[in-house]
Amino acid sequence: MKLNDIRDNDGARKGRMRVGRGIGSGKGKTAGRGQKGAKARSGVSVNGFEGGQMPLHMRIPKRGFNNIFAKDHAEVNLGLVQKAIDAGKLDAGQPIDHAALKAAGLARGGKDGVRLLGKGEFTARATFKVAGVSKGAREAVEKAGGSVELAEVGPPEHEKKAARAAANKASRAK
Repeated sequence: MKLNDIRDNDGARKGRMRVGRGIGSGKGKTAGRGQKGAKARSGVSVNGFEGGQMPLHMRIPKRGFNNIFAKDHAEVNLGLVQKAIDAGKLDAGQPIDHAALKAAGLARGGKDGVRLLGKGEFTARATFKVAGVSKGAREAVEKAGGSVELAEVGPPEHEKKAARAAANKASRAK
């Protein structure tokens, strides 16, 4: 057997049906769509439509709660910080903040800053400047001879929006 002799078994690949190509094909004229109506036309979109009856996804009650004031913190565990310091990705001599953790690849997202969590062993003497810290993480850092300073991150988005609205209103009043 040679490479040029290799081919699929008969019937392994079925050719696509070419619709609308004459009466003899069996799929001419209406091309298997039946006659008239929305589904015979192009651009049909019937997912979830129930003929005017209230669709199931709208009849079922909503569940849960989405807190619009929730802070978005990037959560970083001390064990990972220690690994990064040992690997030379972080300098324990410099204050460790959101930018440093992001550069080391530890903090992803977190538009409201970084929250330090206490999972893992931490032995380096380091200064942290973060938006939040758990009780266990603070104890572990201070036990290792370091310190944690809570940095104030800018106002949340809804406060910025309110401030802009007030500024616009004041400028229009003049």
